[in-house]
Amino acid sequence: MPRLVLVLFCLLALVAGPAAGRVMGPEPWQAGAGSVRDLADIRRSGVLRVLINQSRNSSGEVKGEAIGVEYARLRAFERYLNRGRSGEQGITLKLIPKAKDQLLAALQRGEGDLVAPGELIDARNVRGLVRSRPVVRGVELVLVGRKGGPRYGRIEQLSARSLALPPGSAAGPALAALNRRLLERKLAPIVVEWVDPTLAIEDVLEMVQAGIYPVTAVERTIAERWAKVMPRLVIEDRVSLGEPADMHWFARKEASMLRASIDRFLKDYRPPENQDAAFERVYRRLYKVQYPLDRTGRQRLEKVRPVLQRYAAQMELDWLNLAAVAFKESTLDPAARGAGGATGLMQVTQATARSLGVADVHKLDNNVYASAKYLASLRRKYFASPRLNERERMAFTLAAYNLGPQRVQTLRAEARRRGLDPNQWFFQVERVAMATVGMGVVAYVNSVNKYYLAYARERYLLETDPRSAAN
Repeated sequence: MPRLVLVLFCLLALVAGPAAGRVMGPEPWQAGAGSVRDLADIRRSGVLRVLINQSRNSSGEVKGEAIGVEYARLRAFERYLNRGRSGEQGITLKLIPKAKDQLLAALQRGEGDLVAPGELIDARNVRGLVRSRPVVRGVELVLVGRKGGPRYGRIEQLSARSLALPPGSAAGPALAALNRRLLERKLAPIVVEWVDPTLAIEDVLEMVQAGIYPVTAVERTIAERWAKVMPRLVIEDRVSLGEPADMHWFARKEASMLRASIDRFLKDYRPPENQDAAFERVYRRLYKVQYPLDRTGRQRLEKVRPVLQRYAAQMELDWLNLAAVAFKESTLDPAARGAGGATGLMQVTQATARSLGVADVHKLDNNVYASAKYLASLRRKYFASPRLNERERMAFTLAAYNLGPQRVQTLRAEARRRGLDPNQWFFQVERVAMATVGMGVVAYVNSVNKYYLAYARERYLLETDPRSAAN
């Protein structure tokens, strides 16, 4: 009987699908809908609108250095379209970032002329679109775990285990097929955990490396790329997740001249040998997220939990957000000392505390109170708009906590000018931050977000008093 209950539970998790991880918020940013444009229309306008996967893996750029896998290819295509036309108006690419699972629908609506996802994408049931010749041939899906974690040699070893996937992952259909095989053999299916939409595949990989998620599935090309900067990742070569598939770009069926140009370009294109040099230089030291709920982390969190909950409640904050900030700032050590006079659990300076009317920040209560009061003040003064959902509101608040509120407002204004959504930090305003101020604030917000999500997965256990649970 317990076996049957487990199977039914796993099936319910699968039925929930990606939508279960969705957070309500503003409508997707519209980049400008219109009718189908072929190459002649694009030349007249001077702009080729490219819908790109918002993942940093596909389209990231840091202070002028392109680190997304599609950037080099797209810029080469731009040069290809403009070859031999020195006296004429050239074509400029306008890159429009969207969530991977929204790309093809946006192309159907006419919000772009071309989709360049940088990942495998399923277009079998999408009408009116055609795929290009292969961008990358024979791409495998692979399991990725971490050193010191469980190793897998057979699919059966994944039965009843959890596997994390970002929305739109190409591994979703493959895992559904594997689960049908497991159920036919009366084995519990793999429990697919569709993660929060603030996470792209590189974020999931970092959380696997940290031990927050046990395992994920991803294209081998992506796994091998990120393993260069996340050395604790392990690619499980002995487990097959299905047949390899080709990676493509996509265009509208009616845009025949554009499609022909894309195919001619891709036929002869070869990526530069050093295209990952900037990627490795930028990211090698950035991915340091730790597992916040190991034995030490749990003990420390339990000790400070009452203080975090008290002041979070006073300031109408989620106490797990405070806990995530505290872990990022001090790994939950109330005695921590930082640079510039920052001190304590939340790494608050005495000057900041005084400006908030708080006394000695060496005391735990005052330290947490000052931080919570400052976060609540930032949220109320700068990010109270109903156009922001709560997750984005907290992300902007954290960015302001790290960078200063006026600089964050400047980033939002610049995002609007570039056609990005100024009400979405993740993958939108953060792109402007990456391009103009670098990865510091982006890495800070992302780290706190990951710690929050790690805590939120175990909210019930963390909020249960161990003394009452023991009775």
